[in-house]
Amino acid sequence: MADPSAALRVAALRLLTRRDHSRAELKAKLAAQAESEEQLEAVLERLQAERLLSDSRYASQRVVARAGRYGNARLKQELRQCGIGDDDIADALPEAGDEAERCKAVWARKFRELPQSAAERAKQMRFLQYRGFSGDAIRRVMRGADE
Repeated sequence: MADPSAALRVAALRLLTRRDHSRAELKAKLAAQAESEEQLEAVLERLQAERLLSDSRYASQRVVARAGRYGNARLKQELRQCGIGDDDIADALPEAGDEAERCKAVWARKFRELPQSAAERAKQMRFLQYRGFSGDAIRRVMRGADE
C-alpha cells in the first residue's frame, strides 16, 4: 500500500497544477483525504518550503485577474475569505492599478451614457459600490461623467 502522505501530496499537486490555491483553500480541499491534521500540515509545509504553495503568489494572481471588474474593497474581502493574510493583501493590491481608472472603465462598459436623473445616478453609484470601489473613486467617475 502506498504512503498516505505521498497520496496526499499527489492530490495536492493535482489541484495546484490546475491553478494556484491559498493554503487555507488547499487545506479545506484535502482535509477529507488526510488521516490526521498533522499529516495535512506536514504536506502543506513541505509544499510551501518547495515554493509550490504561496499565499502571496496566489493573492497577486487573484488581484491581477479580478482587478478589471472589482474595486479594492471587494478584492480585499475575497482574499480574506480565501485565508490570505493582511500583509499579503497589502503587497498584492498595488498590482491592480489605479482604482479610479478601473472604476471608470467598469462604469463605461456597463452604462455607456451619462445619468439623466438623480435616480439613475444613484443606481450607477450603487452598482459601483457593489463592485467594491471606494467612495472617492466613484465620486471621481461621477464628477468626470458630469463634465
